[in-house]
Amino acid sequence: MRLPESPREPRNAVGCQVRQTIATAAVILAACLSGSCGYALAGRGSFLPASIQTIGIPNFGNRTPYLSVEQVLTQRVRTEFIGRGKYKVLPTDTGVDAVLKADITNLAMLPSSFDEEQQANQYVVTVSVSAQLVESGTQKVLWQNPNQTYREEYSVASGGSSAADPAAFFGQSSNALERLAGNFAQALVTAILEAF
Repeated sequence: MRLPESPREPRNAVGCQVRQTIATAAVILAACLSGSCGYALAGRGSFLPASIQTIGIPNFGNRTPYLSVEQVLTQRVRTEFIGRGKYKVLPTDTGVDAVLKADITNLAMLPSSFDEEQQANQYVVTVSVSAQLVESGTQKVLWQNPNQTYREEYSVASGGSSAADPAAFFGQSSNALERLAGNFAQALVTAILEAF
């Protein structure tokens, strides 16, 4: 035998839905209003002083035995700063508001995965850079990291005994170097602009 439903049950269910809708609307409104409190999308903010309009990015130093890596990384960092649309970028350390000084301190490849024949088929490439952004007039260090490190994993074609040599790997695969440089530049510029 089934008991008749209480007339209050439907109203309680409707009341719960109304309260949930109001709570959801309040959360959405609070989120919209907090957008005007100085928050910005990741990768789009900047903690640099407003006086910094022009950034000099001379060629990075290269303390590794691998030639030309510094040219590719430097150019991609310049392109990334330009892509942010807020700064004029010059390849010099004079006549600018701030200068990014950087040295590539390490470039290494280590196997991370092996095939059934125990041949490495994936490698982790690590790039380490010592970098600082210095205000030109005052020589004040605006940002620095003596060991800005970036890692990325790459698959390699089988049969190459020199795959663990970064010079051979990047020499054979300019796409890998371009991808690494682009992702590295994005990470470095984000770290500088967002003061990480």
